[in-house]
This record gives sequence, C-alpha cells and structure tokens, in this order.
Amino acid sequence: MMAKKYIVGLTGGIASGKTTVANLFAQYGIDLVDADVIAREVVSIGSDGLNAIKQHFGQGILLADNSLDRAALRAKVFNNPEQRLWLNNLLHPMIRHRMLDQVQASTSAYVIMVVPLLFENHLDSLVDTTLVVDIAPELQVSRTMQRDGVSKEQVEHILASQMTREQRLALADNIIDNQGEHEQLRSQVFRLHQQYLQQATDLETNVND
Repeated sequence: MMAKKYIVGLTGGIASGKTTVANLFAQYGIDLVDADVIAREVVSIGSDGLNAIKQHFGQGILLADNSLDRAALRAKVFNNPEQRLWLNNLLHPMIRHRMLDQVQASTSAYVIMVVPLLFENHLDSLVDTTLVVDIAPELQVSRTMQRDGVSKEQVEHILASQMTREQRLALADNIIDNQGEHEQLRSQVFRLHQQYLQQATDLETNVND
C-alpha cells in the first residue's frame, strides 16, 4: 500500500508570489511538486503529449527544433472552446498522474504542490489543505506588467480568466499576505511550516492507528 503523504496545495493569482513562497518552504527541506514545470515536461520533445498534439494539429504546431510552438498552440485554442477542451483532456490527466508520482517519490515531512489553477481545475481534491498567496489585484497588474513586459489590458484579460480574489480566498484553508516586507513573508511561511509538520505527524499517527 502506498504511504499517505500530507499534501499542501499552494496557489494564488498571477504574480502573487507563489514561486517565492514555495522556495521559502523548500529552504526547510520541503519537496515541491510544480504543476507548471510538469506541464512543460509532458509536452517536451519526444513526449507522448507532444506527439499527440502534433497528430491533432499538424506539423505547423512545432518550431524548427521540433519543440512545441506555444504561441501557435495558444492561437489554435484561444477562441476555440472545443479545441481547448481536447487539449485539456489530453494534458490534465498526464499532469495529474506525474504530480502524484512525484508526491509519492517525495521524502520530506510533507509536500507542497504548486498549482496556479488549483481550484479552477479541481485539483484541490488531491490535497489535504490549501494555501493561497494573496495580493491586491492592482498589485498583480503592476507586477505582471513589469515582470512580463505586457500591457495592462493583457494582464486584465488574464485576471478575468482566473477565479476572482474573493472566490479564491473563500476556498482557502490558509492565506499568506504577500503585500508586505520579505521578513513578514518569511515569518508567515515559518509559522505555517510548523503547522504543516504537526498536521503531517497527526495524519501519520491516524493512518498507523
């Protein structure tokens, strides 16, 4: 029987600081399972995911080096719900399967699963507790514009496609406020790390009883 791992689902809107928070947990020796990294792996050169996409959309979906042309794929699915559904039905099970494999391979006391669309894609069903990194929408806009060199309109379009701040906070078990100084962020992470260590221990005790 597979050992039950205590899983924390870490999420937040665009430019909320999910990676920064995840890396602070990693400094305590906690393993990270990153959905974005896995999403890139399942469509890497030679992967089953990329081969299926090529068969479905044609050779034009590839760059000169045979890697995925992400811009071309985005253009194919952007205003086409049917094609987006096809793509999601292909990739989501692959990503989910690989995430769970990585969780099982983890050796840390608990695991942080970093998933930008945790609630939207119903992946919160895989975790024991949810942690939302929260910042104000106007801060999301300014940080994303600065980080990605995109227009305000583009950022607002992305925000509109995601769950609202209020919806996300309503679903959160724990919340980190990432609008202050780095030291405040670090202390919030430390407090939650202690909490998750205890919850992981409690889970192990209950499983073994």
